[in-house]
Amino acid sequence: MQENQTRERIRFRDEGPETDDFMAEVVENLSRERKTLPCKFFYDKTGSALFDRICELDEYYPTRTEIALLERHGGEFAELSGPACHVIEFGSGSSVKVKLLLDRLEEPAAYTAIDISRDHLIDATSALAGEFPELDVEAVWADYTQPLAMDREKENGGRRLGFFPGSTIGNFSPDEAQGFLERSAETIGAGGSMLIGVDLKKDEDTLIAAYNDREGVTAAFNANLLARINRELDGDFDLSGFSHDAVYNREHGRIEMHLVSERDQTARVGNRRFDFRAGETIHTENSYKYGIEQFQGMCREARYEPVRAWTDPDGMFSLHYLDVA
Repeated sequence: MQENQTRERIRFRDEGPETDDFMAEVVENLSRERKTLPCKFFYDKTGSALFDRICELDEYYPTRTEIALLERHGGEFAELSGPACHVIEFGSGSSVKVKLLLDRLEEPAAYTAIDISRDHLIDATSALAGEFPELDVEAVWADYTQPLAMDREKENGGRRLGFFPGSTIGNFSPDEAQGFLERSAETIGAGGSMLIGVDLKKDEDTLIAAYNDREGVTAAFNANLLARINRELDGDFDLSGFSHDAVYNREHGRIEMHLVSERDQTARVGNRRFDFRAGETIHTENSYKYGIEQFQGMCREARYEPVRAWTDPDGMFSLHYLDVA
C-alpha cells in the first residue's frame, strides 16, 4: 500500500523512444561497413541491473572513486548550489549517487530523473521518493541526449542543478559530448549549474581491467544488447557466436568495447539479415578519458564556465562544478 502511494506521488512524463526508433537505429548501424550499435540501448531492465553489478566490481574503480568524492565534498556542492535546488539528473541509474547529493544539499525542492530505461527509471525514482518524502519527484522517460523542456511549476526560487555522474560523458565522441553539453545547458537554463563526473587519463592496464572483469559481468552486459534485439526486434542472434572484447585506442584516448564474431555467420533482425565474417566486430561503446584542462576547455565552448574541480588522491577520477554562462 505504502509503495503504491509513493508511486502515485511521482509525476511521470512519457517521452520515450518508440520500438520503431530502436529498429531503425539497429538496422542503420548494422548496415554500415564497420558495424556498430548505439550504447544507449544497453539499458533495458536486464542491462541496467547488470551495470549495477559492474559498478560493484573490484576492477571497476570509477563508481567507488566518484562516490568517495561525493561524500567528501558534499558540503562544498551545497555551498555552491544554495538552498531549494531543482536537481535534474541526466540518466538516473540506481540513484545511489544522487541520494548522496540530495542528502547534503540545503532543502532541495525538486528532483527530475531522465532515463531511457523505463522500468528501471520508475523503480529508482519510487525508492528515492520513499526516502525523501518532502521532495517533489518527476520521472521522465526520454533520451536525455535530446533537447527537453523543463516545467518550472514546482520550482521554489532555487537554481537548477544538473547532475551527470559516472563519466557517462565519455561514452560520447568529443563532438557528441560538445553537443550534449550545449543541450544540457539549454535544459538547465541561465543561472543554473552542472555537477558532472569525468574519468581521467591513466595507465592502460588499469583501464583494460575495468572493462574486462574476471567475473565476466561486463561481457554479459555487452552480450545483453544482442539478447535485447532478439527479445524486442524478432532477432535471432546466436549469443554463443559472439565474444566480448575491450581494447584501449591510444590514438583517440578511449576504451572501446566490441562484440567479436567467432565464425562466419548470419543474423536476422526483423526481416533484415546481416552477414558477419569470423573476427568481424560490432563496436558497441566508447569511453573517452580526459585531462582536467582538456575537459574544461570543452565546457567553455559549450556555454559553461568551470567553477571548481575535485580529484581523488590517486588522480583516477574528477568531479566538475560548472555554471551556465
